[in-house]
Amino acid sequence: MISEKQIRKIVEAHFIDTDRFVVAINVSKNNRIEVLIDGMTNIAIKDCVALSRYIESNLDRETEDFELMVSSSGIDEGLVLDKQYIKNVGREVDIVKTDGAELNGVLTAFANDTVEIESTRVEKNEKGKKQTIKEQITIPLHDIKETKLVLSFK
Repeated sequence: MISEKQIRKIVEAHFIDTDRFVVAINVSKNNRIEVLIDGMTNIAIKDCVALSRYIESNLDRETEDFELMVSSSGIDEGLVLDKQYIKNVGREVDIVKTDGAELNGVLTAFANDTVEIESTRVEKNEKGKKQTIKEQITIPLHDIKETKLVLSFK
């Protein structure tokens, strides 16, 4: 059986001296291999195709048959790795904390396993006029259940 460790080794060899990295690898019992990748710059279809061909060239179908799917981490995928948080500083995110609380804001920093977002809300002041309140919120990574990018058409 093909192992996740074996696939990871092949993928990481392909990514040497690039800004690309593995987000997730899943190998099922019937050798269905799924590889999810990302990079500090955008991933194109040609990057997925090149990696797929590289993986195939390093596995022997005569020894073991397999199904292979390589894709990039899309907008609908949550942020998982530190590199993904760093890459997306400056973008709007929705965060669900482990306690169920939901937060929205612009990801302003990521360091030392801590996420910082700037959240904006509108409130009325004592004179009844609307005012915009910006709040810097710091969240330890272990308190985050899910972080997703917000697709904006502004």
